[in-house]
Amino acid sequence: MSGGEVAGLLVAVFWAILVSFLSVALVRLAQTLRAATKLVTGVTEHAVPLLGEASQTVRSAQAQLDRVETIASDVQDVAANASALSTTVASTFGGPLVKVAAFGYGVRRALRRRGAPPPPVVGRTLPAARRRPTGKD
Repeated sequence: MSGGEVAGLLVAVFWAILVSFLSVALVRLAQTLRAATKLVTGVTEHAVPLLGEASQTVRSAQAQLDRVETIASDVQDVAANASALSTTVASTFGGPLVKVAAFGYGVRRALRRRGAPPPPVVGRTLPAARRRPTGKD
């Protein structure tokens, strides 16, 4: 065997080893791609119904929110009407009631003063003509 034949034999062996490594890598890559395809298919089979259910849930929630918005606007109208009614009642009956209460207070106070002695005056001196004799003068 000559040097060229040995070199050719070595190159052929290296090519055989390289091809076997590449074929093993390609087989494993094909297995990985099959597994990934199965995974994506499984996820798709489970995700599509979940997305449908989520879409129905969102539609239902939107319908409920629309109802709540309607109720809130009705409550706001009722509150505005109650406020207007309260203002009307206060303006209609408030003034006369205050006058009646003030009159009643004045009558009670006058009746209390009528039967009671006058309250003592503290800290104020009366003119000499209105002073009462105390016995010390």
